[in-house]
Amino acid sequence: MTYDAIIVGGSFAGLSAALYLVRARRSVLVLDTGKPRNRFAAASHGFFAQDGSDPLVMLETMREQVKAYPGASFMDAKAVDATRTGNTFHVTLENGDVVSGTKLLLAYGITDILPERPGLPERWGKSVIHCPYCHGYEFSGQRLGVLNLSEASIHQASLIAEWGPTTFFLDGGTIDPDAMTTLRKRGVGIEPGTVAGLVGEGAGLTAVSLENAPERPIDALFIAPANRPNSDLAERLGCAVEAGMLGPIITVDDMKTTTAPGVHAAGDITWSGHTVTFACADGVMAALAIHRSLAFGD
Repeated sequence: MTYDAIIVGGSFAGLSAALYLVRARRSVLVLDTGKPRNRFAAASHGFFAQDGSDPLVMLETMREQVKAYPGASFMDAKAVDATRTGNTFHVTLENGDVVSGTKLLLAYGITDILPERPGLPERWGKSVIHCPYCHGYEFSGQRLGVLNLSEASIHQASLIAEWGPTTFFLDGGTIDPDAMTTLRKRGVGIEPGTVAGLVGEGAGLTAVSLENAPERPIDALFIAPANRPNSDLAERLGCAVEAGMLGPIITVDDMKTTTAPGVHAAGDITWSGHTVTFACADGVMAALAIHRSLAFGD
């Protein structure tokens, strides 16, 4: 069959779009690999009526609610290619099967490229975190740190100071005088030494180990890692892609429409504001645009 819409990605953006489309009585196929970006976090914060909820439980609940509609279909499969013939998209799956749809929504998300430091990967999403609005409150007033990874890290350090005493770990790098002045005005301490690793029991964090210097006590480390999209379907389809703050993003308009006819995109792959709330709103906006296009034509 040819679905009204194929959604590549079944996380918050993709499922939000799917819900609106099936409620508009459209047939929708959701392709999902089951690896949402925030699977490393035990709790999601800041989302309306779901503060502190397990993100995996949230996704499973939404998936079951979408499945209750007759227009919904799911495949636990990875899309590896997509082409368009006339008004129909043909999406090739990793196993070689091909599925077809009239509209295509890219919501496959991104992967964070974590810096290579001993002890960091196993603490990601727990005591090594990215978004202060998502996880900062849980470390309020504690010893906070920010690892110098890029220009974005300077802004991050200035912001993190809102949640508690903050140290900016230069990690052997440098910082220009204006940035130094800004951080000092915000009360941010500067540690110039090179980071050797993280110290603590289990997923907890008690200190940053430095090369040729004493450990610096710390309770949480914020990082702003670069990221990469989980698929190259946008490029294969001819969608314009631009440089974002921390990685490439797909160019979309206010209705989440890409530069490729019939292709929409939503979620973390379309801008640098990464929260569950933004992802869900993106999915809803894309769904409205897709439905109107199906109803009235492009």
